[in-house]
Amino acid sequence: MKGAFEAPADREVFVLPLAIEAADIDVNGHVNNVVYVRWLQEAGTAHWRSHFPGDLGGRWSWVALRHEIDYRRPLRAGDRVRARTWVGQPRGVRFDRYVLIEGPDGVAAQGRTEWALVEAATQKPHRIPAEIIAAFTPIV
Repeated sequence: MKGAFEAPADREVFVLPLAIEAADIDVNGHVNNVVYVRWLQEAGTAHWRSHFPGDLGGRWSWVALRHEIDYRRPLRAGDRVRARTWVGQPRGVRFDRYVLIEGPDGVAAQGRTEWALVEAATQKPHRIPAEIIAAFTPIV
């Protein structure tokens, strides 16, 4: 990934406050890299549930195919942290999701996850329906 992520104007940006727990701190005194992967997933899941809570989203599930994370600066215990996330262009069954992890000094990390939509009952890939695309790409 080159450069800092920036959400396109036609994408909804979802913001999720994050908490640093004592177990998130590694031997170097900052948030462990595994925690960032968890935060990418938490941000995406919260964004999904904000549009498709409970049974509305029950037909569908998402499977992560790939994670990429660029670390910019460390986060430490006590830092206020949030994730800002949005989706990229749909590609058949796939969506890229972008996440900025922001701390007190700006962007601490940025990540991209490639997700595939599957039918929850069968776990088979499914082309992303228009109503899902529309939920994350408001008209501007």
